[in-house]
Amino acid sequence: MGILTDSLERADAAHFTRPMPKSARKQMQYLVKQTKSTRAAAELLGVTQRTVERYVKGQLKQPRHDLAQRLAFEVRKRWQPRVRDRARKQAATIGGIYIDTRARFGFTAAPGTTDDPRLRPLTQGLPPAYAARLFDAHTAGATEQQLTDIVAEGLQEMYFKDRGRRAHGLLVEFTDIDYLDFDY
Repeated sequence: MGILTDSLERADAAHFTRPMPKSARKQMQYLVKQTKSTRAAAELLGVTQRTVERYVKGQLKQPRHDLAQRLAFEVRKRWQPRVRDRARKQAATIGGIYIDTRARFGFTAAPGTTDDPRLRPLTQGLPPAYAARLFDAHTAGATEQQLTDIVAEGLQEMYFKDRGRRAHGLLVEFTDIDYLDFDY
């Protein structure tokens, strides 16, 4: 997964009303319940059906590191979908989304201006329209570059162009992301 996708998942997790299951057994039981069979859960995790059954029964307790990560990811992806949808809907219609990042911003601008990319910290709120585009693209399975382009366009319009009040023709390049956090 990429930086933006991970950050969206962390922002979703901030809205959860109940903690996710911690033990491998409980996580596996939840995943089997969600996928409706041990076979489907096994295919999802890349293990045998018998391995899934052993975790569900409690015969196996400590998964390998890579299996533990895949299991936690699949559970987190399915955990409290209605809470996640409600928070995203509110951000996409009313509240918007806040971005806190440190990345390299470069510009394509008129001659005589400074267009050298430089690393800068930036915290900016984006309106609901950009949040809706970002969530829709993420749900549709957009690539990391497509998500980055949506965020770059939002930062370009809201921060660098100040909602169309300045820097008319400016095009922002958003690269070398050091960190990125979303909040909504």
